[in-house]
Amino acid sequence: MKIIPLSEGTFTIGHSKKFVPYEPSVNQHQSKGNLLVEIQPFAVVLSSDVILLDAGLGFEQNGILQLHQNLQKEGIAPQQVTKVLLTHLHKDHAGGIGLERDGLGYRLAFPNATYYVQRKELAYAFEKGLPSYIPEEIEVLRNNRQVVLLEGDGFIDEKIEYRMTGAHTPFHQVFWIRNGNQTVFFGGDEAPQLNQMKSRLVAKYDYDGKKAMMLRHEWLSRGIEENWIFLFYHDVRQAMWTAVTHDVEKSSKDE
Repeated sequence: MKIIPLSEGTFTIGHSKKFVPYEPSVNQHQSKGNLLVEIQPFAVVLSSDVILLDAGLGFEQNGILQLHQNLQKEGIAPQQVTKVLLTHLHKDHAGGIGLERDGLGYRLAFPNATYYVQRKELAYAFEKGLPSYIPEEIEVLRNNRQVVLLEGDGFIDEKIEYRMTGAHTPFHQVFWIRNGNQTVFFGGDEAPQLNQMKSRLVAKYDYDGKKAMMLRHEWLSRGIEENWIFLFYHDVRQAMWTAVTHDVEKSSKDE
């Protein structure tokens, strides 16, 4: 198994819900009063699958989707992606799911992939709308044969488990990918950064902040015990973390 962080950059986000590229050399006070976040989808490459975890902001560079460029730098063509797993449909996680080109209308950005999203999350996204959701960007998911609308908890196949947790959004889901003796955990915005996993933060931007906090501690405990590989979508310092890292940190402090 190969795990590839696909960073789209570091951004600040305030009450306006706008993602502003962070340039510390230009304005050292830019992050004051704002959240400082990485936007970081992941590719997980298995022998039979290329799995994309969330889809970034959907920015383009020279008319090419940034997410496509990031994958191509790693030797992965968009046509090789087989599954797109979506934790939820906020604009910073779902911006890259589709394409719009002159005269072509909307198309999915990964033509050979099956997309997986909670049915109720899709309905809620259209009900809620702006500024957190951009309906026209996710319209391509509706009535599409490449899209599987999930219901609650279950398994996509023998390697991928999903659970609808509903803490960041009412129908947010998380994923486990198990391959041999390795377990990858991707918690989207319910496990966005390592420091949040270790703190008692009840975030105001979560639908149910207390539940999100409790889930993070449950997952951290299980992940340490079972040696999960945690993937952090919004961590500006550490994209991946394992219990082995935890043991190294603990040993260093004890010396």
